[in-house]
Amino acid sequence: MSSSDEYRRLVEEAGLSPEALPSDAFFTANVDGELARAAAQAADRAAAAEELDIPASNDIQAARAAARAAGEELEPLKIGVLISGSGTNLQALIDRIADGSLNATIELVVSSRPSAKGLQRAERAGIQTLTLSKEIYADPIAADEVIAHELMAHGVEYVIMAGYMRMVRDPLLATFPDRIVNLHPALLPSFPGAHAIDDAYERGVKVTGVTVHFANAAYDAGPIIAQRALPVEEGWDVDTLEAHIHEIEHELYPYVVQLLADGRIHVRDDLTVAIS
Repeated sequence: MSSSDEYRRLVEEAGLSPEALPSDAFFTANVDGELARAAAQAADRAAAAEELDIPASNDIQAARAAARAAGEELEPLKIGVLISGSGTNLQALIDRIADGSLNATIELVVSSRPSAKGLQRAERAGIQTLTLSKEIYADPIAADEVIAHELMAHGVEYVIMAGYMRMVRDPLLATFPDRIVNLHPALLPSFPGAHAIDDAYERGVKVTGVTVHFANAAYDAGPIIAQRALPVEEGWDVDTLEAHIHEIEHELYPYVVQLLADGRIHVRDDLTVAIS
C-alpha cells in the first residue's frame, strides 16, 4: 500500500470528511528533496515577510527575551489553536492557562470538522471558534488564506496545531514564518506520518516519545523544538502506549508554549533550534 493510500485509509477511519485529504502533491518519497524545497521556501517566505513587515519567530522571541532580561512583566503570548478531533491537547493548554502556569491566551480555535469535540472544550472556556465549510476546505489554499486572515485579525502571534489533520500551506506559512508549532507522537525523524504510534508499536521499539517542532513545507520535518522519550515496557499493548504518549503530550506542549512566551527559542539558519 502506498503512503497516499495509507493516509487516505487513516483519514477515513478517523471519520474525517474527504476534504481533509491533502492534494496528491503532498505525498512523496523524496524526503531529501522535500527538505531542500522547504529550506528554499523558508528563505523565500522570510524575504516576503520582511518586505510585508510580518515578524518572524526570531524577532518575536528576541523582543520577549529582551523584555524579560530587563525585568519587565511579559504580556501573555497570543496563540491560535488548530484542531480536528477531541482536543485533549487544547484542554491541556486551557488548564495551564487557567492555573497560571502558562503565560498565554488562546485567541481563536479553528477546527477542520464541525463535529470536533475540541470545539465544545473551547466554548466552555469562552474561546471563540471557527469552522470552515466543506466548500472552502475543498480548496486548501483558499482555506488557509481564510484561516490566516482570521488568526491575524485576532492578533495571534503563534499557531499551535493540536491534532490538526491537514497540512498547512503557503498562506499560513508565509503569514506565520516559523510561528506554526506541531506535535508529533514519536521521536522524529523516526516514524513520521499519521500513524506513528502504531508504527512504533508494530516495529517493537524499546523507546519512543513525543516531538514538538515548527511546521514547514516538508511534512513532519520542520525544526525540532523539544523531544521527550518514553521507554516502552514489556506487556504494554498499543492502547497503553498511546495513553502514555498522550500523558507526555499534555506536559510537553504547554512547556514549549511557555518557552515561546518567555522568548527562549531561536531558529538557526540551518533549521535547527537553540533554547536559551
